[in-house]
Amino acid sequence: MSPELCARCGAPMWLHPDDLPVWHLTHNSEPDGELADGQVITVAGTDLHVLLTPGHSPGSVCLYAPDLGVVFSGDTLVNGGPGATGRSFSHRPTIEASIRDRLFALPDETIVKTGQGADTTIGAERVRLDG
Repeated sequence: MSPELCARCGAPMWLHPDDLPVWHLTHNSEPDGELADGQVITVAGTDLHVLLTPGHSPGSVCLYAPDLGVVFSGDTLVNGGPGATGRSFSHRPTIEASIRDRLFALPDETIVKTGQGADTTIGAERVRLDG
């Protein structure tokens, strides 16, 4: 999403500080706020727990809504396995460790809302990654 679109819709842009170098590749401004591992953000009455999951980028985060049984994984975990790691700032062993250590700690029935493609579950992806 371009910063102009964000300015028009009024949505604040927050990110983990480890992603600032990536942010600055395409933006001439600073983000509106910082995300921290373990931080809880309440949106429309729903608590979202910030999980630092580096690999796709150094400061990738997932947002876990335990009351909904949902994790928003962005490009960390997609249906079929880890997200893309073909960029200079991404790293496949790191994303796999993030998935195993952070996301696979969630209940198997947790629905994964990915950055693209169909939803999946933690249990389905555990079977795919761990075979």
